[in-house]
Amino acid sequence: MTVRYLALGDSYTIGEGVDADMRWPVQLARALREEGIELRDPRIIATTGWTTDELASAIDAAEPLGHWDLVSLLIGVNNQYRNRSLADYRTEFAELLARAIGFANGRADRVLVLSIPDWAITPFGINEAPTRGDVSGEIDAFNAIAREIAEARGVAYVDITPASRERGADADQVAEDGLHPSAAMYTTWTGLALPVVRRLMAR
Repeated sequence: MTVRYLALGDSYTIGEGVDADMRWPVQLARALREEGIELRDPRIIATTGWTTDELASAIDAAEPLGHWDLVSLLIGVNNQYRNRSLADYRTEFAELLARAIGFANGRADRVLVLSIPDWAITPFGINEAPTRGDVSGEIDAFNAIAREIAEARGVAYVDITPASRERGADADQVAEDGLHPSAAMYTTWTGLALPVVRRLMAR
């Protein structure tokens, strides 16, 4: 059986600044194929700059998406960047996750959520973040909500934020814009997601 994969998100999922074949969902599909799992390249619904409500609107506008064997969700950095409230994020993220589970035939055990990486430590963020308050603390607050909701629904949560903080300031870990991840950083995220997805696909 060929596994169908739907990836939902924003710039971090569409891979702003990297070649299409180096987006982390595409890298993940490739890694799983190398392990013998017949996984198609993902259908990606993601655009740079999207917030939770904008992703929801894009899903509404897409053709009937049907059912998928694997669904990933990574969303929220633009809520934080645009000073959207945590309360709205809680509501909208919960709704998106419920839809993701629906796309996975109601199987929460075929959905994974990735945490929001910390852009404050990137070259762009080092200049920008000091004017915007405690960016890292705000990202932690958004991630705490996502983790809480994911765990309550029985959805796997992959914490990529520590990796983004550990090496996100390194020149080889960011794209040319100094903000978005490079292919190398996406490879790190893929390595973190791979054992989780491997476990999910075994169920």
